[in-house]
Amino acid sequence: MLVLLPPSEGKAAPGRGAPLKPESLSLPGLAPARAAVLDELVGLCADAAEDDVKAREVLGLSEGLRGEIAKNAELRTAPTRPAGEIYTGVLYDALDLASLDAAAKKRAARSLLVFSGLWGAVRVTDRIPSYRCSMGVKLPGLGPLGAYWRAPMAEVMPEAAGDGLVLDLRSAAYATAWKPKGEVAGRTATVRVLHAPTRKVVSHFNKATKGRIVRSLLTSGAAPASPEELVDALREQSYEVEVDRPAKGGRAWGLDVLVDEVH
Repeated sequence: MLVLLPPSEGKAAPGRGAPLKPESLSLPGLAPARAAVLDELVGLCADAAEDDVKAREVLGLSEGLRGEIAKNAELRTAPTRPAGEIYTGVLYDALDLASLDAAAKKRAARSLLVFSGLWGAVRVTDRIPSYRCSMGVKLPGLGPLGAYWRAPMAEVMPEAAGDGLVLDLRSAAYATAWKPKGEVAGRTATVRVLHAPTRKVVSHFNKATKGRIVRSLLTSGAAPASPEELVDALREQSYEVEVDRPAKGGRAWGLDVLVDEVH
């Protein structure tokens, strides 16, 4: 099973740690594309030492977040931590990787892949610095990152997906970087979390429940190999799931998880 996750907008400060080693990151086929984005981002932010207006506009940052620009300028020498410790926010709080037992942590290292505007995608064990660069950013020399990553991701993701289930929990912006096709799409399940009384997507319910779903799968040791088996596994864990089965082959399954509240 491969689980595709969005990153978090905010990131934890690594504190102390070795600097970035790009060659150590998973999915080495993305290395040239990563180097190009890193060069563009660092250059943009390093040039903003005296006037950061352009950099803030490109990155979509308020004046209160101007410190993120200086942080980006130093990405090559900044301390790193495993990505699972860098990403924070509602989904990652609910997932709570640090509290998993050893077996569940091994499953997380094998199965979780976090999409990123800067890195393309990384595993939770990959050591990265804290950064600010969403998939919606349009870098001057590369254009919109969602479109930029499509070709590199199309090269590496079919192999990364293997021959098992792909559980796609990405937000819309990150889903633009890679869309499963053909046989891979047929064993992909996308998940929406709906507030049961209103049948609407509510951000907090959505993010927290997705984190709880992943945690449940990791801690239970469930290993669904297909969308059908995923539905069974979620229902066994007391989730209310509605299924949109594709009418044709080569298309992803849609699963709606209905929740009343998140504790």
